Amino acid sequence: MSDTDAYAAAKRRAEAKYGFYIHLTVYAAVMVLLLVINLITSADSLWFVWPLLGWGLAVLLHGLRVFVLADRSEIIDSMTRRELDKPGGRAS
Repeated sequence: MSDTDAYAAAKRRAEAKYGFYIHLTVYAAVMVLLLVINLITSADSLWFVWPLLGWGLAVLLHGLRVFVLADRSEIIDSMTRRELDKPGGRAS
């Protein structure tokens, strides 16, 4: 792997992590806002829990993709390089 390839892979991982942190921050801010709205308008019925769970699942899956399944992209990159190294693999 060349320095350029290593840099591109590291940048891709960093961007994925940054995207997750942005997603998590927006999720937390919106959930606090929904909690406040819920408590002001109808404190006897906690409806904010439903978006909390639904969007929370999406955040969880995003985190799994970025932190747990991140090695998968490296495997795909490796397989792509092998395909390009085969005779006739590079576009002329």
